[in-house]
Amino acid sequence: MRKSLLFPLGALTGACLTLLVASPHGGVWAARAAASADDAYSQLNLFGEVFERVKASYVEKPDNAKLIEGAITGMVTSLDPHSRYMNDKAWTEMQETTSGEFGGLGIEVTMEEGLVKVVSPIDDTPASKAGIMSGDLISKIDGDAVQGMTLEQAVNKMKGPVDTQTKLTIVRKGADAPLDVAIKREIIHVRPVRFHVENGDIGYIRVTSFNEQTTDGLKKAIAAISKDVPQEKLVGYVMDLRNNPGGLLDQAVSVSSAFLQRGEVVSTRGRNPEETQRFTAHGGDLIKGKPLVVLVNGGSASASEIVAGALHDHKRATIIGTRSFGKGSVQTIIPLGTGNGALALTTARYYTPSGRSIQAQGIAPDIEILQDVPPELKGRMDTMAESQMRGHLQAADGTEQTGSQSYVPPEEKDDKALHAAYDFLHGVTANAVAAKPAPKAAVPN
Repeated sequence: MRKSLLFPLGALTGACLTLLVASPHGGVWAARAAASADDAYSQLNLFGEVFERVKASYVEKPDNAKLIEGAITGMVTSLDPHSRYMNDKAWTEMQETTSGEFGGLGIEVTMEEGLVKVVSPIDDTPASKAGIMSGDLISKIDGDAVQGMTLEQAVNKMKGPVDTQTKLTIVRKGADAPLDVAIKREIIHVRPVRFHVENGDIGYIRVTSFNEQTTDGLKKAIAAISKDVPQEKLVGYVMDLRNNPGGLLDQAVSVSSAFLQRGEVVSTRGRNPEETQRFTAHGGDLIKGKPLVVLVNGGSASASEIVAGALHDHKRATIIGTRSFGKGSVQTIIPLGTGNGALALTTARYYTPSGRSIQAQGIAPDIEILQDVPPELKGRMDTMAESQMRGHLQAADGTEQTGSQSYVPPEEKDDKALHAAYDFLHGVTANAVAAKPAPKAAVPN
């Protein structure tokens, strides 16, 4: 099983079947288990009856394989927004995505109320160049309504041969009418890390996703910045995780490790206590204790929140921006055998080193900075949150947070959060809306 935390696609940690063999109330437990099994078999008998009726009486002869796939898809997607069944083609495509190179438009998507919702466009891809934005709803693909399609069907329809064109109809909150956007397909080379030196004394590192290339890219960025700027002149680093939808768990752990000498990065807790797993830092602090600012917003999800939460709890970084998305659930990718695809099943919640669950709450910044949103976009950039997704897992303590701003100005000169980070590293007080950070509890080391 490959562990990952890709926001719209999911994935993490092993599934476990636990058998209770000894108990002072063994007879009671056995009776309950038998009753539960009888109920399950009764429901399966009902499914079989419906299946046979459809096969025998539907107006057109149905495809048995499609009927079964549809039933599996419906069962899994009814659990929560991140559990899903992938047929063999979708499973292959997901593996291509996490490897960092695939064909398409360059958008991370999920399903919301029957429409495809854009989680985030990937930097320097056809989608981002065409102006697709986080929160956009795709209502039509090449004139065909998305309503009624599964997520896989919609994604497959957006894919196609390189240099061919597709037309998306976009519903954008605040826009008077749907927008038609023509986009030419390309091979998407996801370059997860970009960097530059700012003002001669700050290392800026942008992490756009957590794929197999992320940690290597981060190490190269730190090495290049250290080579270009003498240590005595370097005042610190900014790591930008805004609108980063997540990715592979091992990459989140190793990215966190690049800034930590030791200690826990994240723990995952399943339904049973014995399913708890803890992941610790390894590799040492590559920036040698230099100050670090992490930028997050409403589009920072999953693996991004693991990194931000770990660095915040260890008091290794100052968090600036707006509250993160709040996807604190973990999924297991379970291959189902040759030709049968795989199952992405929510199996646990993840917790920061101080024991905080992020599910439906997110990471609150130490310094909250709200961007100046253009008038035509106001009203649609403050809606990014796990708590707003239908069927989401409830917060562990029952307290949920609504969406936060996910807008990032296209021009760096207009980016208030970025400039606040630079000012912070230079010792200048940020002109910000002060957020109330969570209490900094002791963390295990």
